[in-house]
Amino acid sequence: MNLSTAHHTVSAFDAEIHDLRAMVLEMGEKSTGAIVRAIEALEKNDLGLAQSVIAGDQEIDELERRIDTLSIQTIALRAPMADDLRHLIATFKISSIAERIGDYAKNIAKRVPLVAESSRQIEPVALLPSMAKIAAELVSDSFKAYADGDVDLAVSVWARDQTLDNFYTSFFRSIITYMMENPAHISESAHLLFIAKNLERIGDHATNIAELSYFAETGRQMPERTKGDDLTGPQWAANES
Repeated sequence: MNLSTAHHTVSAFDAEIHDLRAMVLEMGEKSTGAIVRAIEALEKNDLGLAQSVIAGDQEIDELERRIDTLSIQTIALRAPMADDLRHLIATFKISSIAERIGDYAKNIAKRVPLVAESSRQIEPVALLPSMAKIAAELVSDSFKAYADGDVDLAVSVWARDQTLDNFYTSFFRSIITYMMENPAHISESAHLLFIAKNLERIGDHATNIAELSYFAETGRQMPERTKGDDLTGPQWAANES
């Protein structure tokens, strides 16, 4: 391979990596927006907005398909190694996670017509906007950590997911108590419980993105976090030493 050919190959690889990152970040923006709009649709009982979230999920799915195709093509033709391969695999995996986040937002939107006006009578529903705000922030920050190669932000996402877990636990207890005291609203309450669980799972997926971003930059795995662990304790420092 002469120098001209080698330069062309490197330039083509760089262009493909740039395109992949751009598409993944677009997926992150769309999935974050879908979470926000789905909860807004729930708050306002806006069926049209809920439907737009459902329809918009096709755009996220299409981006994932394009990323899959280009990732496989790049690996096959460029045979990347070491850091390049690690970043490429992280990008490939993150696109799949972003697609799942979009699915959770779509699932929330699908429940809006099932809950409708009656959800406003259910007191625990007031917790959901705060949960959604945290979930959307975690997703947004996880993609920012990926885009900037910011391992500190990745660790922050990893740790802050505990707050969302705590919110879910509080909501779960509140909604179960409400269902027992108000059996006429069991059906709507169950839908709200599923919505809360979707938000909790979105936080888990944001954590997965943060873990992949951390690995791509450092070549090391984050420690496993057991639900309810004290994240301010020595566990993280011990794994960093």
